Amino acid sequence: MSTRGTLYTISAPSGAGKTSLVNALLKQCGGITVSVSHTTRPMRPGERDGVNYHFVDENTFMTMLGASAFLEHARVFNNYYGTSRDWVAQTLDSGQDVILEIDWQGAEQIRRLVPDCIGIFILPPSLAVLEQRLTGRGQDDESVIRHRLAEAQQELSHYVEADYLVINDQFDRALAELQAIVTCHRLRLGSQCQRNANLLKDLLS
Repeated sequence: MSTRGTLYTISAPSGAGKTSLVNALLKQCGGITVSVSHTTRPMRPGERDGVNYHFVDENTFMTMLGASAFLEHARVFNNYYGTSRDWVAQTLDSGQDVILEIDWQGAEQIRRLVPDCIGIFILPPSLAVLEQRLTGRGQDDESVIRHRLAEAQQELSHYVEADYLVINDQFDRALAELQAIVTCHRLRLGSQCQRNANLLKDLLS
């Protein structure tokens, strides 16, 4: 029997670098994957359906919501986001760790449903840097950027609800800290005992 995977929630205000860090973590750390959420948000240039998100219209999303297809869902900036309940359960049962890139509202829902999940919050080094990153992406117009910045401080206040806090000032350092969190939880006694049951039996026989 494989060791059940660990569920991680990673939250951050838009522009804090969460997606870049998660993508780098996936390249450097095996046995971990990220959930691809469903969203009603329009597809941005360079995004692919089924890779960045499962892009659906609002009617489809509401039908799925009514069928309890989502482990969590939230409305963010007038768009809906949801995490597939079945996909998460099946992936964790297969032994893989799962990352949910979700906002604080979604993370709050996950904590209630999966008490042993691990919450990580990523902060920018300053509001000025956050504004620079949002502007530098070139994906949103000025009004959207202003709205995101206005929401940022309210979002940032929810860092206290996480288990771990990572400051994304120097990217390589922040990535190393994320890797350390994953490694730490893979070395927990229960996981190690299950993963190395035969070795422990031989050592103690």
